[in-house]
Amino acid sequence: MKPTEPSAPLYDITPFTALDYPGHLAAILWFAGCNMRCPYCYNPDIVFGRGRLELGDALDFLRRRRGLLEGVVLSGGEPTRFVGLPELCGAIRGLGFKIKLDTNGSRPAMIAELLEHGLIDAVALDFKAPASRFADVTGSRFYPRFEKTLELLVASGIPLEVRTTVHTGLLAETELGAMGRLLHAKGYRGTHYLQEFRCDTPTLGTLPPPGPVLETARIDSPLPLFLRR
Repeated sequence: MKPTEPSAPLYDITPFTALDYPGHLAAILWFAGCNMRCPYCYNPDIVFGRGRLELGDALDFLRRRRGLLEGVVLSGGEPTRFVGLPELCGAIRGLGFKIKLDTNGSRPAMIAELLEHGLIDAVALDFKAPASRFADVTGSRFYPRFEKTLELLVASGIPLEVRTTVHTGLLAETELGAMGRLLHAKGYRGTHYLQEFRCDTPTLGTLPPPGPVLETARIDSPLPLFLRR
């Protein structure tokens, strides 16, 4: 293991989900740490927390679930920050599980490696904000990296879901329309999933007052939209 690699990169394991990997019964491996600071994030413990589980713990768990589960979701935090991710995916694949990756798109080189070696089966890509608002919404300057990741995933043909968490005080419907047009221009032809922010627990940052109730009929997008309230 490389010197910079955490010995315990995983924050937690969700042993069963029927929702996070559509069409498959799966477990979720939650990676500690994130390179974005979205104020609406309701997982500050994961974003700022240290890993509590080693990879061996996760693989032992998965060995016991063979025949019961079909897939594994890699989520976080941001899984692609973990430099040992290809080796972990290879080990998970060796146990017979399909792999879905949840990512913010900030590490296109890692995505390219995973795609090149056929180590992932599906991806959920978070599109946080258009270029003009990306730094404000994420506290990062990774928009060019996000675009590169989007291009890699579209070109690969891998099953891809693009999703956006919407706090109406941060993103307007006009900006969501612009995001849809960007996705379409890049070749994405799937549904743009919108998750309306609703949370009664403390979030990572201070949020502005919400804007008008989100209505997909007012969003000028060339893509089909699905609003998850």
